[in-house]
Amino acid sequence: MAKLLYQGHGSLRLTSEAGTVVYIDPYIGKGYDRPADIILVTHQHPDHNRITLPVYGKDCRIIQNGDALVDGEYRKFEIKDIGIEATEAYNRNHPKSECVGYLVTVDGKLLYFAGDTAKTRQMERLAQRKIDFAFLPIDGIYTMNAKEAAVCAELIGAKHTIPIHMKPGSLFDSKMAASFATGSALILKPGHEVDLARLDHTNRTAHGEK
Repeated sequence: MAKLLYQGHGSLRLTSEAGTVVYIDPYIGKGYDRPADIILVTHQHPDHNRITLPVYGKDCRIIQNGDALVDGEYRKFEIKDIGIEATEAYNRNHPKSECVGYLVTVDGKLLYFAGDTAKTRQMERLAQRKIDFAFLPIDGIYTMNAKEAAVCAELIGAKHTIPIHMKPGSLFDSKMAASFATGSALILKPGHEVDLARLDHTNRTAHGEK
């Protein structure tokens, strides 16, 4: 099953069971030594687009916001065993035409990397997709705050919602993470790679689910 490493801030590394490596918004933290098959960039702010940070694998595919949103069309990609679909992302600091989020399908799980956004019109429709893991920003400066993100989490209806993108320039802030109050909240700390299937099962058990 796929594994996920939260590197800190808005940076994550996803590795499929077949070994396909995807970096999302590389910027900070450790764990960039695994050769990249895919690099996803939500927008061109410097805390999201350090595409030279990961080691490149053979035929590495880099998809940035300008590739994912073309003439108003949110594009889809199939690369190896990974499905990718661009989504809306925008707020007062991030123009809709310059930013995207991503839905990523891997090993039977659907992950939503929201990017730097506030509530979007698309989020209500995302509930129909039955997302397994959603990653929402909560800094309250450049993106929505924890309270606003909790409202979005309810709209999206993911099984598990992970807060990211906290204090600018920091890997993680435990106080801010704890303020993210929603029933689907799942807190990940940087630097620990987790198995998505095991994480899913553990969190369900903790909430009394079978």
